[in-house]
Amino acid sequence: MSQKVLVCDSVAKDAIKIMEDAGFTVEVKTGLPEDEIVKIIGSYNAMIVRSATKVTPKIIEAATNLRVIARGGVGLDNVDCKAAGAKGITVVNTPSASTNTVAEIAIAMIFAAARYIPQADAALKAGRWEKKKFEGTEVAGKTLGIIGAGRIGTSTAEKAMALGMRVVAFDPMIGLHPNPAIRMASFDDVLAQADYLSLHVPYDKSKGALLGSAEFAKVKKGMVLINASRGKVVSETALMEAIRNGTVSQAAIDVWEQEPTENKELAQMEQVIALPHLGASTKEGQQRVGIEVALKVVELLKNK
Repeated sequence: MSQKVLVCDSVAKDAIKIMEDAGFTVEVKTGLPEDEIVKIIGSYNAMIVRSATKVTPKIIEAATNLRVIARGGVGLDNVDCKAAGAKGITVVNTPSASTNTVAEIAIAMIFAAARYIPQADAALKAGRWEKKKFEGTEVAGKTLGIIGAGRIGTSTAEKAMALGMRVVAFDPMIGLHPNPAIRMASFDDVLAQADYLSLHVPYDKSKGALLGSAEFAKVKKGMVLINASRGKVVSETALMEAIRNGTVSQAAIDVWEQEPTENKELAQMEQVIALPHLGASTKEGQQRVGIEVALKVVELLKNK
């Protein structure tokens, strides 16, 4: 009997072909709510998700034939790994496939904030020529603080250094960085020094938000926040207050506490560049993620 794969979130067509060429039956059913997945998951041997679908204990309990959960992308916070492990289900992701894509959007958001590009664009389209209002700053010579110096954080740092930025980073897993130009420091030191602060960490449910009111009180006044990691690592309530009191001059946000976000107040603030989780959304990134996740599913189903 053919192995069956359920694709819950969109992946590249080449990924589907790889699995079909391996002899698998692949069914693409995107946008299903939890209860609908529960009804059908029992007949599948593998499921593929991106960031939208949440693989809950309820789904895993109903997955009587599931052997593999493959998450296309870096984080696994939308997969209950503990419940999966208890049932002997292998959980994999694609940590390197979207590295360059996400690092590039972090750099893009730095430039967008430095030169007020979205705000100036919106003003001109509304019929206002506000050249003096949107005088920006150069990024060269500024300090980029990196929280999380893994693959994406390092790639962002190296791109920033090529632009003439100084980089200081915090990562509890790294003492000395392999790239000596990336200076490692304490969390508080990074907050105090960063003109731009870019986050590249997973969300730890047990610890909650990484940046709340206490942390914003320690940042360099007027700093710019860049978040292309996970929405819940930043308290949106604390961020709005930090923007209102001038602690944070701008925030470029690609990820939100809830997605799609319902926090219109934050998204519509003039100092906020608001994006709908575009981090990995490039043709090249989607292709790499899809192919890598498909190859992992094929390998695991063939060998288990």
